[in-house]
Amino acid sequence: MLIASIGDIQDRIIESSVRTVGAVGYAAIGGVVTDDALNDGLITSDELQNYLQAKDLVLQHDYAVANTAEQLFMQEHAANMNSLNTAVDNLTAATSVIMTAVEVASVASEADTKPEQVALQGMIATDEYSIDAVEVNQYNDAVAAVEGYAQQAGAYMAAANSDELTASIDSYAVQNNFVVGSYTAITYTQSVDEFVITWAESGFGTGWQGYLTPEMKSASDVYAAGEYIIEYGAMPTQ
Repeated sequence: MLIASIGDIQDRIIESSVRTVGAVGYAAIGGVVTDDALNDGLITSDELQNYLQAKDLVLQHDYAVANTAEQLFMQEHAANMNSLNTAVDNLTAATSVIMTAVEVASVASEADTKPEQVALQGMIATDEYSIDAVEVNQYNDAVAAVEGYAQQAGAYMAAANSDELTASIDSYAVQNNFVVGSYTAITYTQSVDEFVITWAESGFGTGWQGYLTPEMKSASDVYAAGEYIIEYGAMPTQ
């Protein structure tokens, strides 16, 4: 619910940023923007209420010590989803900066008179309508952060849904007299499909490998899912 409500607000922000660029561009060359042209960039009261309700649910969630591996993985999933939401916000902001400069192309395509070309030169000369290395690095870092947190969140959800993996971890904890939730560190490495969990009682990491192979999603899978969600508003049926 939180992700969906934030997604709706992010859509508004993206819509607003694109339309703002267009409005400023047309203003510079004498285009008259019509009333309500930026309305699709406004956040509605319903969208705000949906977000506030979802936020309250997250704040009220009980993050008690996990007694099972499934609970452990779900807690890690929730934490990474929160980080992913922040990463998406950062990417939206970084994208807006880049798009402001990139969208000048629409103005350039219509700048066919001397006054319009002079106005275009003035736009490109400003920081707002140009791209520098810092902005590109911030954008690239934001994309990488989204990938990283999405990967980790998905892995922990997949792990929670794996009866074989959770049973193995629960059994290991019982045999060694651990409380599952007393772990001090947990990592997941996608390239080798391995979880490593360290418990205070042992002081060393124990690994579980090869449980999530059926759940791996390639770059083409991710792109196809994105296209589907944009068109239909939901994930494709698994």
